[in-house]
Amino acid sequence: MTKVEMLVEEFARNVAAQTEEISQGSAAKGNRHARQYIKAFDKLCSQGDAGRDALAALFTHPRVDVRVMAAAFLLRHRTAEAKAVLEEAARSRGLAALEAQQTLLNWENGSWALDPG
Repeated sequence: MTKVEMLVEEFARNVAAQTEEISQGSAAKGNRHARQYIKAFDKLCSQGDAGRDALAALFTHPRVDVRVMAAAFLLRHRTAEAKAVLEEAARSRGLAALEAQQTLLNWENGSWALDPG
């Protein structure tokens, strides 16, 4: 497994772990996982577009929360694909749907700023 693939896996694993912690009522533990997937994303960005492109593999991940988070972080880089992932998730229910809806709203109103470029 390459370094980039390991970072993508780390991103996915920590998004899933954050969701699990939040569902159990532990936002503080969830935030620790958030810091880890943000760190993984930053390392992927240090690889340039190749790192960002690698994260797009998560657009088809079995977990909707992982798909949504990857799409949220890749809106600027892979706009059409990321919006499609978010729009599909926004039509569902649960926390991931709410996150997708809010991300799309922030994108439309210009306040999205996860990957300034």
